[in-house]
Amino acid sequence: MCRKLLFWGGGGLLAVALISGTAAKSYVKTVANDVNVALHDAVPVEFEIERAKNMVADLKPEIRKNMHVIAKEEVQVQRLENQIRKIEETLGKSETDMIRLRNDLADGGSVFVYAGREYDREHVRRDLAARFASHKTKADTLENLKKILAARTQGLEAARMKLDEMVTAKKQLTVDVENLEAQLRMVELAETTSEYQFDDSHLGRVRELIEDVQTRLDVSRKLAESTLEPMGQIKLDAPDEDAIEDTVASYFGLDDSTGHVALEN
Repeated sequence: MCRKLLFWGGGGLLAVALISGTAAKSYVKTVANDVNVALHDAVPVEFEIERAKNMVADLKPEIRKNMHVIAKEEVQVQRLENQIRKIEETLGKSETDMIRLRNDLADGGSVFVYAGREYDREHVRRDLAARFASHKTKADTLENLKKILAARTQGLEAARMKLDEMVTAKKQLTVDVENLEAQLRMVELAETTSEYQFDDSHLGRVRELIEDVQTRLDVSRKLAESTLEPMGQIKLDAPDEDAIEDTVASYFGLDDSTGHVALEN
């Protein structure tokens, strides 16, 4: 037995070796596809429906996970919006203060008083230059934050739409699985009905038996009630023959006393 296995195994290896590499891959792929189809068809429909139901149920944790991610991103976007708003407020005040300093310098004075303190012209100029550099840095930061906010807002909106699609798809898949279960129950009911139809021959035989017994009983009853004379005996007397007048009178229920028929006009 082992020799036969070795022989056939060696023959199979030799055959594969003789086939070119591309052809061998094609054969193996074809066999694998046939095996996959056979295995797929062998799986009961009930199992596949249950598997689909479990896969739909597995979407729930994924949806919750995405909801958590979206909620976290919403918080981050809100913080970014607050940060942008504060920078805008700071830049607004900074712009107002720089314009004030610039106007004061443009008036040509040499000493300036702010909040009860005196500052010479050079001090004010250096302060204005420092304020302007800081303002430009914050303005650049604001522009970058706005771009980041726009991108994150766009991503957040896309995530919300994706989540809505997932929720809607889950609801539809749940309905689809319920529909498959209903169809399966109808198929099972039809198969059960078909199985019952195999008993029609048995029921037919029972009906035939009952009809046969009923027929025999009817025949027996008729035979019991029959007044047939025994066959082979000679009739000694001729049958009585009634007069035609009496026969007609009896048929129409006439009075024998007159023997006259009353005709209707």
